[in-house]
Amino acid sequence: MTLRYGVIAVTRQLVVGSLLCGTFCFAASSACEVPEVCGVEEVIRRVTELYGVLELAAASPPNPYEAIWKGAIQGMLRQLDPHSVFLDPDEFRQLQELQTSTQKGFGTVVSVMPGRVVVLQTVPGTPSARAGIEPGDEILAINGIPLQWLSVEELVELLSRSRRQQVRLQLRRVGREGLIEVTMTPEQVEAPSVDLVCFLAPGIGYVRVKSFEAETAVRLKQAIEKLGGERLAGLVLDLRDNPGGLMDAALEVASLFLEPGKILVSVRGRNQVKQTITVPEGARPYRFPLVVLVDDRTASGAEIVAAALKDHQRAKLVGMRTYGKGLVQSVYALSEGAGLALTTAYYFTPGGYSIQRPLRQGQLRQLGEAEPVAGGVQPDQVVYPEPTTRLRMALEASGAFPLFAAQWLRAHGPIDDGFEVTSSLLDEFQAFLAVRGIQPSVAEWSPEREWIRSRLKQELFNQALGVERGDQVALERDPQVLKALEVLTRAG
Repeated sequence: MTLRYGVIAVTRQLVVGSLLCGTFCFAASSACEVPEVCGVEEVIRRVTELYGVLELAAASPPNPYEAIWKGAIQGMLRQLDPHSVFLDPDEFRQLQELQTSTQKGFGTVVSVMPGRVVVLQTVPGTPSARAGIEPGDEILAINGIPLQWLSVEELVELLSRSRRQQVRLQLRRVGREGLIEVTMTPEQVEAPSVDLVCFLAPGIGYVRVKSFEAETAVRLKQAIEKLGGERLAGLVLDLRDNPGGLMDAALEVASLFLEPGKILVSVRGRNQVKQTITVPEGARPYRFPLVVLVDDRTASGAEIVAAALKDHQRAKLVGMRTYGKGLVQSVYALSEGAGLALTTAYYFTPGGYSIQRPLRQGQLRQLGEAEPVAGGVQPDQVVYPEPTTRLRMALEASGAFPLFAAQWLRAHGPIDDGFEVTSSLLDEFQAFLAVRGIQPSVAEWSPEREWIRSRLKQELFNQALGVERGDQVALERDPQVLKALEVLTRAG
């Protein structure tokens, strides 16, 4: 058996052959006494020799994939930095998918809670829509695996794995006896990086960018024009939860708001001359007031956009300090469909500092950042997200909102965009909770009444009008969005 992923090749014949020279050959062939100065060939020889010992004598025979690809190679890369990784064929394929606007899947938007997955929306023309899955359906099992005992993390992992192959779902639908079983085969499904566009107030637009892909700048420009283009009184650009993506796409987005010739970012690495990237000549940027929302999951390319707009005083940043990933990641295709994501340089903002969190003590200092930094981009105004209370956590974990919404819509029919949650509907929800053993006291319920009203409206809109409309309801109570709106209103 030969294992080849373009990095090293280890054959069973070579490993076993190395054992024929005596007591595993360690003392007899030790040509390099100081590990730090051993050559590459000597290191590989030692790894091969060691693996041979494991294969011959270990109580539990090693799994080559786990021992070499997931063990030795990943361990070698961890000595460099936390972000350089070896990608097996499946992981490399997923990375390539993320660089486009399509991914394999079933076209289903779900709400994930401990032990529960509830369908919020199915995209027309996708496998889930053709299979007859409806908003409000609860997924009980995936490929025979019951979901009720799984944590949120385990559910997310299972859902991620299942979208790569044919899947069998067991569903429960409100108002229908018995369970529903469907089988679906994944297809390429549109996954737009610009996924929410709306008005927050007259003349003030909102656009959410969840990643940077090849078409992101074009999609963002289309979204802005849809809202009114240069006639806007202001725009909120939401980069929260944006992990980055294609750096070229991120720089194209920043160029939509900065004058030609302005510095976007500079690149410095061990083996290259400093490179400075500027806004292209001929760019025609938007000039309306701009606020960028960021949080601790805003990373990489999204941080570069935020930093460029902040350093040039083109936008105010609202939210939380960003993640702190300012690495140049070069992706190399290896043999057998595998890949390597390798850190080859660091990005520096127009102000001359690195947003990268220190990987090792003093490492960024040697590369010459302007001042000591904790990593990330600090917003102009720090605003934290909605607070979490015991009652809110209990209600979310129980799945009460999507389950009640599904039941209520089946009993009362469709709703329109002008629908509001009344006091009587809140009473119905309280009765629904009581049946399930959730009975908050008046002291617990009263302070949360308006939040519960908003969450109910959001879930009803999710299932009746689509997740995009439900997300707009959530924006109405979002403290970071409300602060951004306040900043733009003052600017006007």
